[in-house]
Amino acid sequence: MSLSRRDFVAASAATLGAMLGGPLYGLAPQQGVFTLVRRNVGTFTMRGGTVGWLVNPRGVAVVDTQFPAEARALLAGLQERSRNRGVDVLLNTHHHGDHTGGNGVFRGVARRVVAHGMADQHMRRAPRPPQPAQQPPAQQPPAQQPPAQAPAPEPLYPNMTFTHTWSTQLGDERIVARHHGRAHTSGDAVITFERANVVHMGDLAFHRPHPVVDRAAGASMRNWMRTLEHVASAHARDTVYIFGHAGEGLPVTGSSADLLRFRDYLGAVLAFVERHVAAGRSREEILGMRAPLAGFEAWGPFGQAGPRDPLTVAYEEVTTGA
Repeated sequence: MSLSRRDFVAASAATLGAMLGGPLYGLAPQQGVFTLVRRNVGTFTMRGGTVGWLVNPRGVAVVDTQFPAEARALLAGLQERSRNRGVDVLLNTHHHGDHTGGNGVFRGVARRVVAHGMADQHMRRAPRPPQPAQQPPAQQPPAQQPPAQAPAPEPLYPNMTFTHTWSTQLGDERIVARHHGRAHTSGDAVITFERANVVHMGDLAFHRPHPVVDRAAGASMRNWMRTLEHVASAHARDTVYIFGHAGEGLPVTGSSADLLRFRDYLGAVLAFVERHVAAGRSREEILGMRAPLAGFEAWGPFGQAGPRDPLTVAYEEVTTGA
């Protein structure tokens, strides 16, 4: 069976995502896109988790950094918008490489790097990405040689951590980071730009793709649901939320209704597993049920079973009670 170009590209992206240990949510634009959300706060999308940023006359803040190449495009855009001002604070919402892989690009530029204490520990334990292989001696004219890959920068870890809350004032904007307990990981942070009334959720909010649930790093789907409820109730009805990932063609920002819809999705996955466990079905039978979840068909079928697959994690939570 022949593949269309679009199907071939999608299949290639899925294969690459599996090689990297997680899904790729949509294809990366060739250049990053800066979008103003509200009152000096915006998003940057390219490849990896959605970046948040603030540029005002008195300060620059960045939330997450994607990967090194993307972080270079991000930094160049921020410098253009801030007239080459340094970055006052870089915040990481959690430790995953598609959100922190570009941190090293901000070495010597970001004055403070802030994350939850558990996210900091996870970052320091993570293996370093491999360096590009050395090119063999040239056997062809220089113009025909493939472009050399830039070496991956040295990791840049937080120099400030917090347990429950952290805050700073940049010009007329107050930024607050809060931890609500185990959810997507054990070190998630919700970042609120109070005056702009914009909240960066990191990977606590996925807009329709099935989420990664990092149980090995302390994730809890039940507490994730409570976290979404707490965040929605703690902010105004017109708050704009930035999602860590969105399905192809879907916006990376939304409302509290989107948070609560995602909460309902997590609850539906747990209820689906509970129902089939109670009916006496085996682990293999339940994890083989990859069809779209009733009432949440927009999410599509579940992907491949694995340690960070929501259906797999839901089964473990239901059967172990933890």
